[in-house]
Amino acid sequence: QVQLVESGGGLVQPGGSLRLSCAASGTIFRLDTMGWYRQTPGKRRELVATIGTGGSTKYADSVKGRFTIYNAEKTVYLQMNSLKPEDTAVYYCNHAGYYGGNDWGQGTQVTVSS
Repeated sequence: QVQLVESGGGLVQPGGSLRLSCAASGTIFRLDTMGWYRQTPGKRRELVATIGTGGSTKYADSVKGRFTIYNAEKTVYLQMNSLKPEDTAVYYCNHAGYYGGNDWGQGTQVTVSS
């Protein structure tokens, strides 16, 4: 099992930036996928961005060109620029194991408001 701890959420004005961090502990294989998801009350959790083998990335259409996912060692980052009120959500870090296992962090609140 992989443990994930997110940090970096907070309150930011529209147009501002935030960087989320997800520190992973446990065994991470090169073929595993790490990602960020978000959820608002009454809605399903949705994919924001993932990073997989060889650094391949995938983004939701709503964040393309504004968000960047990258990793360094066992920490995954989500750089969020040009934030909009509709980006307000609880952001969750995810680890999807190639050989099995699906782990979630506790979530971090991001609020975009003036």
